[in-house]
Amino acid sequence: MDALGQYVVNGLMLGMIYAMVAVGFTLFFGVLDVIQFSHGDVLMVGAFAGLTATLGVSALGITSPWLQLVAVVVCATLFTGLLGAAIAHFMILPLHRAPPLNTLLATLMLGSVLRECVRLFYPDGANPNTFPALLPSSSVKLGSFALRVDNIILLLAGLAVIVGLHLLITRTRLGLSIRAVAQDGETARLMGVNFSAVVLLTFGLGSAIAALAGVMNGLYYNEINFNEGLLLGVIGFSAAILGGLGNVYGAILGGFLFAALEVIGSAALPVLVPDIPSAYKDVFAFAVVIILMTWKPTGLIAEQMSERV
Repeated sequence: MDALGQYVVNGLMLGMIYAMVAVGFTLFFGVLDVIQFSHGDVLMVGAFAGLTATLGVSALGITSPWLQLVAVVVCATLFTGLLGAAIAHFMILPLHRAPPLNTLLATLMLGSVLRECVRLFYPDGANPNTFPALLPSSSVKLGSFALRVDNIILLLAGLAVIVGLHLLITRTRLGLSIRAVAQDGETARLMGVNFSAVVLLTFGLGSAIAALAGVMNGLYYNEINFNEGLLLGVIGFSAAILGGLGNVYGAILGGFLFAALEVIGSAALPVLVPDIPSAYKDVFAFAVVIILMTWKPTGLIAEQMSERV
């Protein structure tokens, strides 16, 4: 039961992180039909911005873990949100009328630039950096299984972000504008929607959510690395495709499904094939995703499209 409980918690934590990354991909694709392949590296930058915030707050003599956590979240989301908006303003919008491959290539190269900048210019950026444990380390006993309090807090925080995103998209004027631009950008402009502002806010929002995912990843593993965004970006994009690119709820479903596949792979592979270690869980998950994509090429929850005649 202890092992089963730990697998479930790991799956939920990974699923929450993957879902938050996938949501960014699907938001970007929804408003401009572009793939922002540097999204995973933007997540990594957000994690390092949060780490920098803890160092700055500690240098000011503030030792309260909760105040440090607030500084981490505020600094990471603001900095990464502005970074996402800047990417949209200086790269995505100018390439909006260009062939899609141009945008794909530009954002792919931008991801390499971000990784190398952190590796070269951040202090000791080439090596894994310890992320401070700012959450309580106590546990809650559930029978024979001990559930860590920090895991509960991270799961609730991730759930709050997803619920907040749902309410923003469905209940606010900004959400209505995002849905209008995603449905038909030209018609939205004619109806008075500020197209460029909506795009900038959407990219800023998706990047801020990615920063929160990076902070959650750092708090969960107590470590961040300059190249962690590469794998998280590929997994987040795969989850968005699996769930249905362009559908926010499909992205969330895809993130949790991918995490479930990883957990199943890490538990089953050493038992079924003793020569294959659990580290190959990503290979197992990607293999199953390929099979699922051939079965449902449009994703598990396909985006509803309307054809104008």
